[in-house]
This record gives sequence, C-alpha cells and structure tokens, in this order.
Amino acid sequence: MEEYTILRQFADSWMLLLLFVFFIGIVIWVFRPGASKEYKDTANIPFRHQDKPADSKEASK
Repeated sequence: MEEYTILRQFADSWMLLLLFVFFIGIVIWVFRPGASKEYKDTANIPFRHQDKPADSKEASK
C-alpha cells in the first residue's frame, strides 16, 4: 500500500509537470520560426510530379 501511495503522489505532481513541459516543448517546436517552409515542402510532396513520374535523380532528393 505504501508503494502505491508514493507512485500516486508522484504521478499527481511531478509527472503532471513533466508532461506539461513536454507538451509546451512540442508546441514551441511546431510553431518555431522557419518551420513553415519545412511543413509546406512536406505537404506538397504528392503534387511534385503531376505530369510524369520522377526520374531516379529527382526521386532521391
């Protein structure tokens, strides 16, 4: 019973704080300056070669 109480107190306090800091870090990472270019490039991958398939040189980029 003692171990459960200790783990429960840890989960209620420090783990909550740790997960909140992790969440804020992820949000900052996503909205950091310069990230929009990377996300736009990734979002446009399906539209790069509408007329013909990519040749081996272009596909390796």
